[in-house]
Amino acid sequence: MKRFYLLLLLLGPTIFSAVGQSLVNLPNDSVLTALMQKHKVLALGVGVIENDALKTTKVFGELKSGVPAPNNTIFQVASLTKPIVEMTTLRLVSKGLWSLDEPLSKYWTDPDVENDPRNKLLTTRHVLSHQTGFVNWRWLHATGKLAFDFDPGTKTQYSGEGLEYLKHALEVKFKMPLTAIVEKYLFKPDGMKDTHFFWDGGVSEDRYAIPHNKEIKPYEIRKNKEASAADLLMTTVNDYTTFGLNVLKRKGLSDKVWQDMIHIQSKEPDARFGLGWEVFNNLKGKEFALVHGGSDPGVRTIIVLLPESKRGLVIFTNSDNGMPLIRDIIREALDIGGELLERAK
Repeated sequence: MKRFYLLLLLLGPTIFSAVGQSLVNLPNDSVLTALMQKHKVLALGVGVIENDALKTTKVFGELKSGVPAPNNTIFQVASLTKPIVEMTTLRLVSKGLWSLDEPLSKYWTDPDVENDPRNKLLTTRHVLSHQTGFVNWRWLHATGKLAFDFDPGTKTQYSGEGLEYLKHALEVKFKMPLTAIVEKYLFKPDGMKDTHFFWDGGVSEDRYAIPHNKEIKPYEIRKNKEASAADLLMTTVNDYTTFGLNVLKRKGLSDKVWQDMIHIQSKEPDARFGLGWEVFNNLKGKEFALVHGGSDPGVRTIIVLLPESKRGLVIFTNSDNGMPLIRDIIREALDIGGELLERAK
């Protein structure tokens, strides 16, 4: 089975510096700038969580050639959209307003699979653990339509379509668009005032990190006008690091939901997904990691959360060259960085 795990983007050398486990030893600004130049990355955003608190957020480089990137730069973060929707959903489950195991067909059935009885089996748990049976996007399927490649809950296959399916079900249940649901249950209580699902009045090119290709040429700006549950979120490093901190604080989550979230859901020997996160257990120092990455044309991003030591690292780039830079930062900043990269193979 061809697997699409975001952390596979991180494969690379695994030499790393040993640092104190309770710290995130971010390279100094001059080193980060030099690494950006080495890897030909125009803009870099970094957020650090230490001791269960937001330690720092920084932005380096340029929005586009010759235009400095401000501290409140808006980055498109690709699949880091998914944790936003997933954590909103888990808060709803914690409040008793939604069920992990209720069939989504009670609220929504995609027309492409309405004649396949397996649509009655599909649940939120399958979506959040990437066990829906769907490919990443329907246009990638041989039929060009949404289809089940296997029974839900029997295998793992990364799927953005699963999140879009969940979006429709949530909107029917709560009788409001996804944006309003997330605003009510996550953005507003968490103070995330600068995060956007699409190009609305709060997004301006004046502080948008334009995605760039490997030759440092800008891509055309994709100004989506509808919310996706799986892709294209725009946010600042400060907002997203705040989000990561609140995940570590278990904000809005019941104990049971937290335990479900951090435990791998599939019995496949190489499975990694809990609910919404790739889970890496048994790291050095009895640590485990919750990880999610993002990749779109001109966008490479990642969030790494370490619940045992209350640490976190958020890295945004606006470049197809971003992953080598991200790997370098993870190796230097986290004592388990090299081990984590090795385990991602």
